[in-house]
Amino acid sequence: MLTRYLLLVNILFTSLGISQPNDTTLCFYHGKRYGSEANFNPMRTIINGGFGIMQISNRSNDLREVSFENGLKNVSYNLSHPFKAISTFGWKKFLTTEVIPTSIRLKNAQYYPNYKLHLIGGGFTYRAFVDWFRFKGIPHPKWSAFLSWFTYHFLNEIVENNSYSGFNVDPIADMYIFNSAGILLFSFDSIARFFGNTLHMRDWSFQPAYDPVLRTIENVGQNFMIKVKLPFSKRWSYFNHWGVHGMFGLSYRTDSGKSYSFAGGLVAKDLVEVENNSGVRELTTTLVWTAGFFYDLENSLLTSLILSGTKGYKARLNVYPGVLYLWHISPGFFVNLRKDNQISLGLQFSFFPIGSAYRVK
Repeated sequence: MLTRYLLLVNILFTSLGISQPNDTTLCFYHGKRYGSEANFNPMRTIINGGFGIMQISNRSNDLREVSFENGLKNVSYNLSHPFKAISTFGWKKFLTTEVIPTSIRLKNAQYYPNYKLHLIGGGFTYRAFVDWFRFKGIPHPKWSAFLSWFTYHFLNEIVENNSYSGFNVDPIADMYIFNSAGILLFSFDSIARFFGNTLHMRDWSFQPAYDPVLRTIENVGQNFMIKVKLPFSKRWSYFNHWGVHGMFGLSYRTDSGKSYSFAGGLVAKDLVEVENNSGVRELTTTLVWTAGFFYDLENSLLTSLILSGTKGYKARLNVYPGVLYLWHISPGFFVNLRKDNQISLGLQFSFFPIGSAYRVK
């Protein structure tokens, strides 16, 4: 089934129509050398998205505790036997919890991240990859983008699956339905321009770093943001920032192109297994408060401060390239207050996909 999926993508890519963006249409990446856009590249996104689940409080961010081999085996099995997994789980339950929004109860709303992170976020990421490869002048940008996009999402499913063995319908909904639909959706130039120019959607991900002492990935996570200009004001916009959280607020833009945004909402705290009679894995999350302040220049994030009630990260300060300079180089850095009041420090440079971290106990 997985092979057939890749073959279908090949047919869509080589056919006439929507999967061939106009070469002059750059919607999400324009080569800015400051802020979050200076950090954006496929390798960093693969790290942020692939290991993003590690920012959940009850998931370890120690790479030694990730069962890559088992995750690869189990995800591949479920993607190769989707109808068997769904039949065991129940088609009605699969459609009403994973696909069709039928309930706002948290344990029945697995569809929410599917739409927000996989359909919109996944489609955006694919098109942003196309923009990046095209801007860099790399041949066959859409195929390079797809391979990067597939690596990111497949790694994400492997890390999320971890040591679990058995039927799991989540990667089936993610990969076959929402991720695929996202690619098709954002392959339309008109839709990509709408998200890029009207909604000002951008990747505002964290700056991941590796701690060689603890062998952990710190400060990982992929985030997105949109701004919608309010009709009664020239300076104020509706603001939405999301990843494993959802924050809503307002953004104020100055004449110089700098914007100051404030938002609050909820963030996933712990992953919790939902009890069911099917024997198929079903996960939900517990939620706690979160709030953030963001400072950007022309939609490229320069500084963010995010506070939350999670045990994993109580506070996360990220300063991106373009704010502070060391001679002629402008690095990014972060200071995170972790559980047990430990402080994680990190330094990174935009020309490396991952930075270096150190935890102060």
